[in-house]
Amino acid sequence: MKDSPKAHLRRRLRRVAMGKGSTSESMPQDVRADILKETPPFERFLNNIPYISRLDSRLDRSGLTITLSSFLLIVIACGLAGFTICLIFTRNIYLSLAAGIVLLSVPFFYMGYKKREREVKFTEQFPDALTMISRSLRSGHSFTSAIELVGTEVSAPVGTLFKTAYDQQLLGLRINDTLNNLNNRIDSLDLRFFTTASDINREVGGNFAEILDKLADTIRERIKIRRQLKVHTAQGRMTGYILAAMPIIVFFLMNFMMPGYQKTLLNNDMGRTILIIAAVMQVVGFLVIRRIINIRI
Repeated sequence: MKDSPKAHLRRRLRRVAMGKGSTSESMPQDVRADILKETPPFERFLNNIPYISRLDSRLDRSGLTITLSSFLLIVIACGLAGFTICLIFTRNIYLSLAAGIVLLSVPFFYMGYKKREREVKFTEQFPDALTMISRSLRSGHSFTSAIELVGTEVSAPVGTLFKTAYDQQLLGLRINDTLNNLNNRIDSLDLRFFTTASDINREVGGNFAEILDKLADTIRERIKIRRQLKVHTAQGRMTGYILAAMPIIVFFLMNFMMPGYQKTLLNNDMGRTILIIAAVMQVVGFLVIRRIINIRI
């Protein structure tokens, strides 16, 4: 589900030109007009729909370089493929609709997975980046030079985001504005603490290097506690996965071993109602278990 970096850049430029980026007001009108002229009409139409435009922002936060229209085509293709394949093998319209809906949601789950993976990796890298900035400031370098150092030396996603911030300030934006823009590209409480501390230090001064060291130590302690909690809640998570998967596995095994055994459920209105209620209760139970074991720090 990845596209070329050029496609990712074009998508970001289109979002800025359409007023969805933080630098759209500072972009010259002729540049915006050229970007919008090269944007396909269908892409412009999608970005004018409120929910779809938010989906484009979620794509950006997930780190996927695929365009919005391509992502929607993949979603539709997955849904149609699931419906068609299941209909060919089962000849059951209701089961085929369920399969289509399940496969329809797969790209969204993948996007959410990549977003969480990117945020976790950012959190793990961020303390080292803060320490690097702190040491650079103590050795006499400027704050912008420290940002450039992080963008050059640290791998993605931290390095990529900070390199973007440094490049933006080279184009005329204030460094604090470019750092605040990073909050639109990744959902991280630690990054918001950093940008807030940077704004306060710019206004009132102080020992910024010491603040960064304390913030880095706090993040490291939080990561340590989160890993310990993950170990202690492993049994609960495994229980939730097994309880959620067991009815589905048993249903398909029974249908494969004894095809006529479940006809009453599939061909009767009351049976289909019972299946729907059971599926809803199964999902609710799984979400409750996830909520219990999901301890936020």
